[in-house]
Amino acid sequence: MKTQTLEDLIAEYLAHVKKATDLLKQSFGTKNILRLWRSKKIPQQGAVTGDITYELHGIGCRVYLSEACIDFDYGPDERVDGFDSWRLYMYACETPRKYKKYTNRESLEREFNAYLKKSKARKIEGSTSNLYFIQP
Repeated sequence: MKTQTLEDLIAEYLAHVKKATDLLKQSFGTKNILRLWRSKKIPQQGAVTGDITYELHGIGCRVYLSEACIDFDYGPDERVDGFDSWRLYMYACETPRKYKKYTNRESLEREFNAYLKKSKARKIEGSTSNLYFIQP
């Protein structure tokens, strides 16, 4: 098995966020279901489809897919392609066989900080979000 890199982890995490938010859109008509919860149109937690469930929190959502639990925050302009070291760490812990190296929080933080120093991802200027976004 090839050694997984931080970029692999980020790409797979974002692919799962996309899968989760696509399912939310199919079921609720929108990827960002926070407003539905806050306006009491849906409960804080419930079913998306079949055995896939969701749980809303703060400015984010946790979707329990069959292969992993995906925790993400909604970013500025309802973006769903943001990440931070904590979410990557939690995702790595969901898939420890594949991303064992990143189940060590300190190791992940070191690599994440080096990744940011290379300007591969950054926060959106003027935003209060703690999320980072890949630079084109």
